[in-house]
Amino acid sequence: VQLQASGGGLVQPGGSLRLSCVASGRSFRLDDVDWYRQAPGKQRELVAGVTSGGSTNYADSVKGRFTITRDNAKNTVYLQLNSLKLEDTAIYTCAAAVVEWGDTIVAARYWGQGTQVTVSS
Repeated sequence: VQLQASGGGLVQPGGSLRLSCVASGRSFRLDDVDWYRQAPGKQRELVAGVTSGGSTNYADSVKGRFTITRDNAKNTVYLQLNSLKLEDTAIYTCAAAVVEWGDTIVAARYWGQGTQVTVSS
């Protein structure tokens, strides 16, 4: 299974972006998916998560501004970033719990590559 994160870019304060995390592969189920971010010189932090059942959670710093959603038919999770602030600048990465089946059933966690979000005036 591969995770592909995309949608980052350069935006002015107050602007919006939509990040996508697409899972691809054979014979798998996408369970809980999380978005993390890491700013230069800072530790990685959990930004938002969505369970397989659709329950969501957010970091306090993004509540009311970011929205995580999922499209199970497309094996895709989105992170809508609104009212962006300078401090939202970071590399955003998605991570997912995946169940794969073939000769055996395996539960694993996969990480996508990062997508850069830069908020600057």
